[in-house]
Amino acid sequence: MDMKRATFKGGAHLRYNKELTSGLPIIKSTPPKEVIFPVSMHLGAPSKPIVAVGEQVKLGQKIAEPGGFVSVPIHSSVSGEVVAIEPRIHPNGQRVLSIVIKNDEQETMDESIRHRENYKDLSGKEILQLIQDAGIVGMGGATFPTHVKLSIPEGKKVEYLILNAAECEAYLTNDDALMQRNADEIIKGLEIVMHVLGVDKAYIGIEDNKPQAIQTMYESAKHLNIEMYSLKTKYPQGSEKHIIKAIAKREVPSGKLPIDVGCVVFNVATIKAIHDAVMCGMPLIERVVTISGCGVTEPRRMDVKIGTPIEHLLEQCGGFHDAEKFIIGGPMMGFAHYSSDVPVLKGGSGILLLSAEEADLAPPKDCIRCARCVDACPMGLMPLMLSNTSIKGDFDKAEEYRALDCIECGACAYVCPTKRMLVSNIRVAKKEILAKRKQQAEKMEAEKAKGGNN
Repeated sequence: MDMKRATFKGGAHLRYNKELTSGLPIIKSTPPKEVIFPVSMHLGAPSKPIVAVGEQVKLGQKIAEPGGFVSVPIHSSVSGEVVAIEPRIHPNGQRVLSIVIKNDEQETMDESIRHRENYKDLSGKEILQLIQDAGIVGMGGATFPTHVKLSIPEGKKVEYLILNAAECEAYLTNDDALMQRNADEIIKGLEIVMHVLGVDKAYIGIEDNKPQAIQTMYESAKHLNIEMYSLKTKYPQGSEKHIIKAIAKREVPSGKLPIDVGCVVFNVATIKAIHDAVMCGMPLIERVVTISGCGVTEPRRMDVKIGTPIEHLLEQCGGFHDAEKFIIGGPMMGFAHYSSDVPVLKGGSGILLLSAEEADLAPPKDCIRCARCVDACPMGLMPLMLSNTSIKGDFDKAEEYRALDCIECGACAYVCPTKRMLVSNIRVAKKEILAKRKQQAEKMEAEKAKGGNN
């Protein structure tokens, strides 16, 4: 098996703890009694409910329509009755308008779900519409609507279509499991995207700590014009900008997008969802989730219906014990939460219950100026200086230090021996900088409108 090797500068070597689930099969979650669908489970405009309380719905039926171009529909993952449309707790901690459906456990499927034999009979535009109608978003966590990413701006050309199979976050093994179980479907999904974009070659990057996934993907892709890269296991290799740097040897400039350097990147689960939408007519109503951490009685990898309460999944894992931190997502870029009574969303890749030792809850101390954060930063920033300017409230200086280029990967905080709150402080600076820019833009618009009225 001939594969190229690649990596990037900076980053950190984590305690990955993937062995907690990496040898386990994907099992199907038992259906929940109730599913919850927040209208905001993707980037962009919230979806708009098109069902009413008391209405009967089918599995796969559209229950909310897009709120704009940068938005997607939402489909029911069960058949049953709409029992509420009301604010519920979202994984982001806020109360968000949500559609609540009581599961009738009949799995009555919507008539719109039909299998297709050959995608090549469809034009790229027709496939794009199928992807949009299926409600597909980036499933690696970003949740950006996939049809928007595939709508290449005029004047731009895709030279590198990259399948991001790095899965560099600790604990998470979803993509690894999908590649071992569904390699043929993933490769078919990649071919579909090649057809939509009009490219004749694709690239796959997999970290070298996934030998079985590498083998199964290679076997499925070996007769196609797909080049595979074995990526050095290092965090955050799965960052969009860094897998582009490793494979395409191109750097995405500050403030620019991957398409500006001729690249488009998709996550493994997203590509699998594209296959399911185009070939099976199935909207995005299910995903693989890793439930892990030493606080979980029986860590598992599960096929989960979107909208399933996390509490329901934890019950199937035997509950939890001695858990000091509850995280939705991965330990580096996920978010700690206070309640397990929230649903799994389209971008919900992991549920972690960490022990005190895993969470490493030591209080922060004074900086010792060791510069480990600088060495680890994959963006070539100075995290300490950014953090200090944020603490002082000097957000203009933070902008000069390129705060907005921070991808919030957490590598700096991970390697810091004094446990400084580097990422949290930088997030504050980014928020303030963006708020100031918005205020300035609104002021300019107001002055422009005032001048036009004179």
